Amino acid sequence: MYEYAKMRHMTAVDLRERYQITVPPEVRRALRVEVGDQLDFQVSDNGDVRVRGMKTVPADQAWFWTPEWQAMEREADEDIAAGRMVRFHSIEEMDAYLDSLDTDSPDVRVDVR
Repeated sequence: MYEYAKMRHMTAVDLRERYQITVPPEVRRALRVEVGDQLDFQVSDNGDVRVRGMKTVPADQAWFWTPEWQAMEREADEDIAAGRMVRFHSIEEMDAYLDSLDTDSPDVRVDVR
């Protein structure tokens, strides 16, 4: 059984020949879909239907959306928000900084994945 959030608006559309509909603008916005995206329909045993907007990810970018990579992205976002980062203006500046680090110190974390 699905749990539904409070509904803000109800829209009715006509089912045309070949079972097509036009998705109203407010529904497209709520689903965050554009032309070319997919809609995922889940039907419960009692006939309730849940619709979700789906974005297609190119195969060569699928690695980015793996749970492991997304966990690393969240960790990086947290580090940036907490100021745990160093900004460089050139490769040479970054190289000099990395060369100066005492990698044996417990305070230094160098994580190269």
